[in-house]
Amino acid sequence: MARPIYVRFETPADVADKALQLVQVASETGKIRVGTNEVTKSTERAEAKLVVMAEDVDPVEILLHIPMLCEEKRIPYVYVGKKQQLGQSAGLSKSAASVAVVEAGEAKGLLDELAQSFAALKK
Repeated sequence: MARPIYVRFETPADVADKALQLVQVASETGKIRVGTNEVTKSTERAEAKLVVMAEDVDPVEILLHIPMLCEEKRIPYVYVGKKQQLGQSAGLSKSAASVAVVEAGEAKGLLDELAQSFAALKK
């Protein structure tokens, strides 16, 4: 299956797992924004420290603008395979297309590690 148009690079499984772990810890000890509208707002305001997007979103237009907005605001972003996993990591019973980590809480080290991974993935 071809990658959706908004997926700009391949995210290794270990990086995706760390992103899901970060979202889970940040939802418990920090602050996250869930859903494309909330992610868009926190990114435009440069509040987001990291944006995590699911690759299986349909229609793709929902997330089409997020990578460009993140690059414009210099906010790192990564992808995970399933929106159901992303929703569960955020503490929801439903799926989530995207999540913005606003405050990492106890996962500050993990956030820094993922930000460095993003720089390497973009090259």
